[in-house]
Amino acid sequence: MTELVLIRHGETDMNRELRFQGHVDAPLNAIGLEQARRLAARMAGQQADAVYASDLLRARQTAHPIASELALQPVPEAGLREQSFGRVDGMRVDDIKAQHPEAWEGWLRFDEHYAMPEGESTHQFHSRVMEAVHRLVAAHRDGKLVVVTHGGVLDMIYRTARSLGLNGPRQSDIPNAGLNRIRVRGDAIDILDWADTRHLADLPPQPVYDQKKLLDTELKPKAA
Repeated sequence: MTELVLIRHGETDMNRELRFQGHVDAPLNAIGLEQARRLAARMAGQQADAVYASDLLRARQTAHPIASELALQPVPEAGLREQSFGRVDGMRVDDIKAQHPEAWEGWLRFDEHYAMPEGESTHQFHSRVMEAVHRLVAAHRDGKLVVVTHGGVLDMIYRTARSLGLNGPRQSDIPNAGLNRIRVRGDAIDILDWADTRHLADLPPQPVYDQKKLLDTELKPKAA
């Protein structure tokens, strides 16, 4: 049995602008750096066997103060990267709709086998994420790991733990710099805590990319 503390990276300007961040190597903004500092303070006094982070900059910047607090060196792990959105990586929704309308219509189906042009499908993404998770667990049986990653990665883990399908919009809250705890026993994943943001209570409201709200808005019949 291995316990994982799962953390979504801190805020970036691309989060604030609601862009499809994907594999763009964006840094944390000022709020994100403060979120990372608070995460480290929240983790003070805790024990962990290792700190792993997506190799993208925003995750590494979030992991660094946490690892320092725990007297560990963060280990980069490419398998924990966000989903690749290919040609639309880094783009705003309105720009995708204008420049890649067919791709946007495909995205709104939330079909696990659909991929943005030159990107990953949700099915491919899920396979990559869960392979990485089980590989890390196998290397630290009966240990405790801190894993700093991305919203999409956490969505894949949440769906797996709750036995949800990969089709359809996101089903859980996944705030920047939120704390999530799971326990992995073989193929079973138990959620112990999810979306804990008590350490961020007095910071500005977070930008939220709400897939269910987006779907309702896009598919709502337009008034004549």
